[in-house]
Amino acid sequence: MKLQSILSVTQLNMYVRSLLDGDENLTNVFVGGEIYNFSENARSGHLYMTLKDGNASVKAVMFAGNAAKLKFRIENGMSVIVRGRVSLYERDGAYQLYIDDIQPEGAGSLAIAFEQLKDKLAKMGFFDSGKKKKIPNFPTRVGVISSPTGAAVQDIINVISRRFPLAEIVFAGVPVQGEGTGEIIAHAVDDFNFLHCADVIIIARGGGSAEDLWEFNSEVLARAVYNSKIPVISGVGHETDFTICDFAADLRAPTPSAAAELAVPDAEKLSDYIGILKSKIDKSVNAKFLLEEMRLDKLADSGFLRNPEEFIDKHNRHITDLTESLKNAVNAVYESNYNKAAIIISKLDALSPLKILSRGFSVIKSNGKVVSSVNQVNPQDKVDICLSDGIVSAAVTQIKKGDINEYEL
Repeated sequence: MKLQSILSVTQLNMYVRSLLDGDENLTNVFVGGEIYNFSENARSGHLYMTLKDGNASVKAVMFAGNAAKLKFRIENGMSVIVRGRVSLYERDGAYQLYIDDIQPEGAGSLAIAFEQLKDKLAKMGFFDSGKKKKIPNFPTRVGVISSPTGAAVQDIINVISRRFPLAEIVFAGVPVQGEGTGEIIAHAVDDFNFLHCADVIIIARGGGSAEDLWEFNSEVLARAVYNSKIPVISGVGHETDFTICDFAADLRAPTPSAAAELAVPDAEKLSDYIGILKSKIDKSVNAKFLLEEMRLDKLADSGFLRNPEEFIDKHNRHITDLTESLKNAVNAVYESNYNKAAIIISKLDALSPLKILSRGFSVIKSNGKVVSSVNQVNPQDKVDICLSDGIVSAAVTQIKKGDINEYEL
């Protein structure tokens, strides 16, 4: 082997890469397959994946610039058709696809992106009916977000002016088609909320293709509509057109004109309704008036109004009778309680110690204590004899124990 024929690994990979890059058949190829091992570099934004079919697989990469243009979210197991070029990744010595564009096989990319975003926001509760805000019955200001040159805004102005001329229209002109439109409309919704310059907001544009309406499927717009404190009515496209904005809004209208009809009441119908209410009120008031008139006539025929002096005298006599009855009852209670008290006082007086002493009895005390037994004194003890009219001091000369009944009391 000649020395000059030996190649380094780097040289070999560079040579093979040059062969692949120089092959016109590999510079713009379309390859169909199923995605697996998908990953995204969070820092760079590059997408990495493997395409496979029933018999083989090939690694692929899509750089951030092309990845940012995708309308849908890549998922493992998705069948796609990719367009790109074939080249060699020199560091690993492996050939791979460098993808410029990816399209889902079967359904279009817009349809897939729509369903993916719809499913994502639905799981986050953006479309929950319980979170929808009520459209005010009588808005004084209606915010309209639409193209200043489109027919939609003229239709809305005509409908509101005809149905409810009392409402003021606050208009925010925005583009309604083209990349970045969804973000502009979202800013308009935020501005209405920040300025508090509307009671209800209408987002509107006329019909168009799926591509024309695509910006109304913007996640940024859906979030602005969902977070709006002001109720939002979506009137985008025709009746058969549905956008993410429709699902996020508090109320979806099939057309811009219908959105205007839903935003304000019909003044003529209100006038008719007020007329009906007025008629009902008149009937109710008249009926009440007649009822009260009958009650007044009945009252006027009463004895009190015909002869008030007799009515007053009758009640005065009744009050006098009641007063007399009350006096008699009080006197009876007083006499009964007085007699009971007299009896109790008499009994207490009979039991008084002074009364007992006045009948010849006495109380003997020794050293300040009442003597109730001969055992409490001894011969020669000094005692005080308490009588009814004084005290006799004496000395004990003799103590006799025995039956007191022997003495005459």
